[in-house]
Amino acid sequence: MRIALVITELDPGGAERCFVNLAIGLRPHGFETAVYSLAPRPVADRDMLVRRLEEASIPVHFLGARSIWQTPATFRRLRRLLAGDRPDVVQTFLFHANVLGSCAARGKNRPLLITGVRVADPSVWRQRLEAWTSRRADRIVCVSRDVADFCGTRAGFPRDRLLVIPNGIDLAGYPAGRRLTPGQVGLPEDRRVLLFVGRLHPQKAVDWLIGLAPRMFDRLPHHDLVVAGDGPQRAELEQLAARIGVSDRIRFLGHRADVAALLAAADLLVLPSRWEGMPNAVLEAMASSRPVVATKAAGVVELLGPLADRQTVEIGDGDALTNAIIQIADQPALAAELGQANRRRVSEEFSLERMIRAYAQLYRTGRRLIGKVALPNGSP
Repeated sequence: MRIALVITELDPGGAERCFVNLAIGLRPHGFETAVYSLAPRPVADRDMLVRRLEEASIPVHFLGARSIWQTPATFRRLRRLLAGDRPDVVQTFLFHANVLGSCAARGKNRPLLITGVRVADPSVWRQRLEAWTSRRADRIVCVSRDVADFCGTRAGFPRDRLLVIPNGIDLAGYPAGRRLTPGQVGLPEDRRVLLFVGRLHPQKAVDWLIGLAPRMFDRLPHHDLVVAGDGPQRAELEQLAARIGVSDRIRFLGHRADVAALLAAADLLVLPSRWEGMPNAVLEAMASSRPVVATKAAGVVELLGPLADRQTVEIGDGDALTNAIIQIADQPALAAELGQANRRRVSEEFSLERMIRAYAQLYRTGRRLIGKVALPNGSP
């Protein structure tokens, strides 16, 4: 069975890593996969996901879109490629790919069309456009039950086509019990690490976290906040840290390819997001046997399950976030207990192979999906 996997771009990120893992992981299950990226090939120091695909001999097509003004040409190019390659299934990931892929995968003998929603995006115009184009889809894969509920109740997606397949992670990349010192990952050896991993965008609320930093640092004199990631807010966040006098305690690393090593050197992961879907940073921290302090953004409580009470706070509750960070960072025994429990939960519920098998089952079901079926994780 030929699977066309369409994504907005292949710069390194959580959704993009899941996408590449799926493209490669489907091969041993008897699928022929090809990848279509709406954006150009990433620059040389950010093309590690593309190189993984190429090493696995998976065809990768770059459509070259750099701005919204190129949408019509990108759409025509994608439609021509799909018509020429004649896949059995088109699976799209992320907003732009969902919208263009839903419109391009049509015709007299169109393939099975499955879109993929990975975030509970608060943008109303995005919700409406994506919901409208997704009505062409045979199934809409949501990355968490929170996202499925959001799509069905707030965003206007057709509820009878929603399906939940959570993210999965390969534990082999996160050895159990691995511990590195900060010096081994290029940080000061005499400091302890509170780690944020993600795109520097208002969604992730790093500005809010920095605003809470003076009180946090006052109670944790041996800890620094390490920010791994890049994005449109970086300069603004660096200026904010300097303005409130905490720039000597916050280290902006930019994009890092060694997130697993950073987690191995960290005391805990902090994720203060305003909205999410099923954050891969939390999944990676759990796989690394690290505790988490995160807001109850979509998908976070699902990932942590029974362990969520001690590791999550309400979105916008600054006192609760600060207190949770201080409590866990200041109690190594508690941090170790939570980290080990997180690792066990990931191994039982969120393995990469489990995710791949769920997609494989979905594709094999094929045309029988048209109409109502029982959803693997229950009706959203």
